[in-house]
Amino acid sequence: MLGFLFLNPSPFEPSCIIALFLRTPLKCAVYFLYRFLTALRSPPSPYTHPVRVVCLSDTHTLTQPIPDGDVLVHAGDLANAGDLSELQAQIDWLNSLPHPHKVVIAGNHDTYLDPRSRRTLSDEQRHRELRWGNIHYLQHSSVILRIPNPVGPSKYRSLKVHGAPQIPQCGGPEFAFQYPRGRDAWTETIPKDVDVLVTHTPPRYHLDLPLPTGLGDEYLMREVWRVRPQLHVFGHVHVAAGREVNWWDDGQAAYERALSRPVGCLTRGLLDIAMWIDLAMVLFWGVRNVIWDRVWGGEGRSTILVNAGLMRGNSGRLGNKVQVVEI
Repeated sequence: MLGFLFLNPSPFEPSCIIALFLRTPLKCAVYFLYRFLTALRSPPSPYTHPVRVVCLSDTHTLTQPIPDGDVLVHAGDLANAGDLSELQAQIDWLNSLPHPHKVVIAGNHDTYLDPRSRRTLSDEQRHRELRWGNIHYLQHSSVILRIPNPVGPSKYRSLKVHGAPQIPQCGGPEFAFQYPRGRDAWTETIPKDVDVLVTHTPPRYHLDLPLPTGLGDEYLMREVWRVRPQLHVFGHVHVAAGREVNWWDDGQAAYERALSRPVGCLTRGLLDIAMWIDLAMVLFWGVRNVIWDRVWGGEGRSTILVNAGLMRGNSGRLGNKVQVVEI
């Protein structure tokens, strides 16, 4: 029972690591072992002339200096109240930035952009139109960007970007693009040939506060396994901002399987044979792949995951690092 006393009551804030270990020691071991072994691997190799993607999310009406790049991606929650005035101010700011290509999706706070949640706004805010300028707004849709390529047989490199805003329910009717948690809103919804995937919700167990249960969506996690884009940008969980690499191997599968197992008491958790097997699989594949990478220079297929949330926790201030990825 002692572990439960220190768990954070908010699912969007991290809990004390001692409490997590007392509640689910093997899950903690799997989580930290997977992250340690993955961090030992070399990052994916970019193209000879890479495309520089600047990743933003969860700006919540605020602005800050943004690094230069070829493509600017905003993964939702431009607004707080979600009315047209807030959204237009953020759109005008993004349009003022020098990036040649800009892609935006909605987040749950962007009320106006979902016809269902828009009904909660005033008449004045409901019946006006946004001016998107040179921004590609994606809502269950894709765009192909052509980026100049000074090397290679072609003058341009094409990137297919797909955006999807839907998110497991986390608020009232004013929140946009919600669906009941546990419902499959993702299977076979993303084109197979996508290079850059932009969602607001994280995939489950990746940059989403995965312990003890995970805030991301398990069906999105499976869909990203199917599609395996070069880059997946999302936000929503501010305190989990950062990046990691998925290598699509049996070690990653064991990690996700272990974290999906039910949380029990300390004694029952330590006697979970299946969890011990998953832990051994994470260790075996992690060590194998580090050796394959560092000794023989091998590299498997991978996806760079970026939680691009700029809001520092629930502070009301931006402060997380802007993630810039070269692919």
